[in-house]
Amino acid sequence: MKNNLILLFVLFFANSVCAQHYWQQAVDYKMEVTMDVDDYTYEGTQQLKYTNNAPDTLNKVFFHLFYNAFQPGSEMAVRVKTGADKNGRFKVDIDSLQPADQGRLQVFDLKQNGVALETQLSGTILEVTLAEPLTPGSSTQFDLRFEGQVPAVVRRAGKNSSEGVALTMTQWFPKIAEYDYDGWNAEPYLGREYHGVWGDYEVKITIDKDYTVAASGYLQNAEDIGKGYSETKKSKAKKGMLTWHFMAPKVHDFSWGADPDYIHDTYSGPEGVTLHFFYKNKPEIIENWKKLQPLTAALMDFYNTHIGPYPYQQYSVVQGGDGGMEYAMMTFVTGERKFGSLVGVTAHELAHSWFQHVLATNEMKHEWMDEGFTSYISAFAQDLVLEENKTNPVQRSYMGYYNLATSGVEEPQATNANRYNYNYAYESTAYNKGAVFLAQLGYIIGQEKLAETIKAYYDEFKFKHPTPNDFRRVAERVSGIQLKWYLTDWTQTTKTIDYEVAALEDQNNSTRVTLNRIGELPMPLDVLVNYKDGSQAFFYIPLPLMRGEKENPYQLPWTVLKDWAWAYPEYQFDIPQPKSNISSIVIDPSQLMADIIPENNYILLEQADDK
Repeated sequence: MKNNLILLFVLFFANSVCAQHYWQQAVDYKMEVTMDVDDYTYEGTQQLKYTNNAPDTLNKVFFHLFYNAFQPGSEMAVRVKTGADKNGRFKVDIDSLQPADQGRLQVFDLKQNGVALETQLSGTILEVTLAEPLTPGSSTQFDLRFEGQVPAVVRRAGKNSSEGVALTMTQWFPKIAEYDYDGWNAEPYLGREYHGVWGDYEVKITIDKDYTVAASGYLQNAEDIGKGYSETKKSKAKKGMLTWHFMAPKVHDFSWGADPDYIHDTYSGPEGVTLHFFYKNKPEIIENWKKLQPLTAALMDFYNTHIGPYPYQQYSVVQGGDGGMEYAMMTFVTGERKFGSLVGVTAHELAHSWFQHVLATNEMKHEWMDEGFTSYISAFAQDLVLEENKTNPVQRSYMGYYNLATSGVEEPQATNANRYNYNYAYESTAYNKGAVFLAQLGYIIGQEKLAETIKAYYDEFKFKHPTPNDFRRVAERVSGIQLKWYLTDWTQTTKTIDYEVAALEDQNNSTRVTLNRIGELPMPLDVLVNYKDGSQAFFYIPLPLMRGEKENPYQLPWTVLKDWAWAYPEYQFDIPQPKSNISSIVIDPSQLMADIIPENNYILLEQADDK
């Protein structure tokens, strides 16, 4: 009996350890699709090899059918109307879409290893009961037919955009849901975020010969395409259809766009990457799109340097859709913009190739990790290539966060992307508060350690699905500082930072400084003392929660004081000079600590003596 108990304990422990090991599912898609450009309907076939690397046996799988959201009465249509504020990203009322402008995606003849499967449709989710369970480490093959109708451009995808682009084909195919340590991620599509399975895609797109196709992946039959174009040009008329064959390795998505009036340029990017640009043949935008090309190469070089090497051999910037949205190896942007805006949207969407399309966080749970990190790094990249020379390129994100934190409608950053009551709160939390998280981390651990952390994070978690805790652990390892308190309070609460320089008192030949912590979110403090003789010095107050200290980031004297524990609302320290020698005291002159009331962060005494 004793031996049996020992054996059971060993097995339980082994299983527990194995369950903690990282794993992710894998897919191999082979799809052929034919597009009718007269009525914008399409039909296709899909062969999907699905590998279960989970420690669990799967009895069901789920497919996303995103285009079903673009129908009157859909859950997305209802949510757009019932949110506490208007979602400005929806320019079209879904309930008003006429039948020809509605989206649709249907699956037929779904089989597992040749055996027909039972399915149940629920809006944008297809629930599939397997014919045979999928055990850990095993693979299976699904075969299916699908038919779809391209909606009017409502949100990211669609036909005949406001700028005249014919087709923006994103999230257009039956896409198997991700299964991870949280289980199935089969959320309905409400116009927000995605979470996809890593794998390889082989896609053949058959479309009218007049159309140029831009897509994820590498074109496999350029010679056939060129020949088809030549024949069409000679005949000055349509001559049937042309098939474009693409291969996209190690991606978690596949998108494409098409238009009969695209200009297609290529430009040599860094490290042998070919940059592709597809934009409408409109005289008023051509100059901007030509000027964009070398700056895109410069942006990619910046990201290669500050994050890590772009892992593919091409990247495409494509006019289409609405606004800007990143996809595997490409982005869609609206193209009739002022030049600065065109560079800005390209800088942001290109950065997503690192923060989302290589570091593939679950956007439904951690949208701030891709949008916020992208906003942070792209602000610096844009500042460089446009020679803006801003003191703090992320200042706009700070101002957005301050407005959010004092709005009364903020929700914790860990809120599911679909569950935010206010669209404003979702947008500002994802972009602004997410960017401030990273910029403020540089204040906590030091800029050099932040830069090192970003590179180490990319190197360790590329082609995976990292979580906030994964990033935290990398930052802790690099900096030697504990950061659980920061991740918890910043992302799981709406607590704010507010410190005050409360009083200065003479103490013989020294000055006693009293500081108050008013906000509930604790932070280490850099306190700058300016003396009347023009000299300066820093006094650094760590947190016990950090179990460490950052290095002096300033070329000034740096005195490390005793820790300020979170439970104490007041803190005092002494400056070894009389009050009469001090001109001002400032908490965090860098303004990288997101204190929501900066007016109480300093005390100004008499002006410095004239020299």
